[in-house]
Amino acid sequence: MDAHDIFRKLTSGVKFSKKSFAGSKLTVKQNFNGQTNVVKLGEDDEDVKIKEEIEDDGYPSFSADNDEPVEVKEEEDKPTFNEEQLKEKVNRTRKQNSITVSGKNVPAPIESFDDCNILPQVLKNIVKMGYSNPTPIQMQAIPIMMQGRQILACAPTGSGKTMAFLIPVINSLKKPKSDGFRALIVCPTRELARQIFRECTQLTEQTGLRTYLISKLTQKHISKGENISKKCDILITTPNRLVYILRQEDSKMDLKHVEWLIVDESDKLFEVGVRGFRDQLGEIYRACDSENIKRAMFSATHTVHVAKWCKKHLKGMISVGVGHRNTAVNLVEQKLEFVGSEHGKLIAVRNLIHEGLHPPVLVFVQSKDRAKELFSELLYDGINVDIIHSDRTQIQRDNVVRAFREGKIWVLICTELMGRGIDFKGVNLVVNYDFPQSAISYIHRIGRTGRAGRPGKAITFFTEDDKPALRTIATVMRDSGCAVPEFMLSLKKQNKKVKRKLEQSAPVRQPISTNPTYKTNVNKKKRKKNTE
Repeated sequence: MDAHDIFRKLTSGVKFSKKSFAGSKLTVKQNFNGQTNVVKLGEDDEDVKIKEEIEDDGYPSFSADNDEPVEVKEEEDKPTFNEEQLKEKVNRTRKQNSITVSGKNVPAPIESFDDCNILPQVLKNIVKMGYSNPTPIQMQAIPIMMQGRQILACAPTGSGKTMAFLIPVINSLKKPKSDGFRALIVCPTRELARQIFRECTQLTEQTGLRTYLISKLTQKHISKGENISKKCDILITTPNRLVYILRQEDSKMDLKHVEWLIVDESDKLFEVGVRGFRDQLGEIYRACDSENIKRAMFSATHTVHVAKWCKKHLKGMISVGVGHRNTAVNLVEQKLEFVGSEHGKLIAVRNLIHEGLHPPVLVFVQSKDRAKELFSELLYDGINVDIIHSDRTQIQRDNVVRAFREGKIWVLICTELMGRGIDFKGVNLVVNYDFPQSAISYIHRIGRTGRAGRPGKAITFFTEDDKPALRTIATVMRDSGCAVPEFMLSLKKQNKKVKRKLEQSAPVRQPISTNPTYKTNVNKKKRKKNTE
């Protein structure tokens, strides 16, 4: 490097003009960062001395105020990104992780939890919980919510959505306050609420933030007039329990300070009628009337009415999707099995048991009555089997879930109740004993396996009665990368009215029983009499 190159580096960014030299003096000084500054001096400036020496080569050399020579070192060339290069990098990261976004001024995805300003203790808790790198939904959702932006996020089951909204919410709250609840997380089932509560408790360890779960026991304390709002920061609940408390005349539940309203499994909570929670969600929405409230909607499946509502009501919303819309994770090996009749299903299940099951296994049926019937049939087949449904008490349900997690129960028979968000580590097989009524139901059911990068398997039984919905499920399987017979994809496509009717009403099926026909008819009459 010659003197000319040194001069060019030292004076980069400096502009000289003839006017600036007229009637004034200039000095170029080098600061501690190696940068050069031009200082304009007046006649009265006595504290700054100009030391200019002309070298033999004709270029000036500059020294510091102490008259000691400054050693000029050649700087290493560091990579710099202009706006176009940065945009290309962001797009490449999103493409590699199958992330799609829509909205204005979307922040870049993070590639490490260190890339955003997460509180040190929260960062320690993340590592302690076993998370090393963010999943795709966490990469994009966390920086969006850290900026206080509203979001509609859709990502496959088992992709880490819970941590994607817990981390930025906890980080934004920072310290505990006595104003009242500042974050509200709503989900459709008690089991999912307990799971979120467990993860939130671990994530807020030693931060001082307090988490509260509305259960049957705590609901009684609140109903008696105990003011929990001032004592806790984060509230986790199902819509029914919270609305029941809000409707009490002497209710002290305060939601006026809520800064974040998180709706998990938003597609389910937006459903209308007995199966949905749209009315309850509306009451909760109105109760959280803070001017600065921010809302986040998360789900594994995308529905049009949720997207339209969010686009209309969430100001500055950003929409985030991971993978193909409404498809199952590609880690699940999916299979459709024709069993002929309802009796053929029972034979198929017993064949699976005879061939050797690899527990834990989840078996889905369409109603609690059918769950009880299947349990009675499999109870004496030499396997540890149990059931979970809405008729069981909360203590019974908690005990069953705990035993299944611990491996004491090999096969768990359940209804749609367990198809939403429940995270069982290492479920090897999901059996759809009764054909799912919709693609969304199918995606959530088989999403109980193939979680957190682990492979899984799903088998779906079908009969002639399930033919109208067969094409829909086959399409989901094809989009997930599974081989599907061509005749299933060429079946007649149902119109919207028929499709909606199939989704809202479960088909009538023969009872699951090996009892003689006359005993079955007697039992049906007894059931009919009990319901009247």
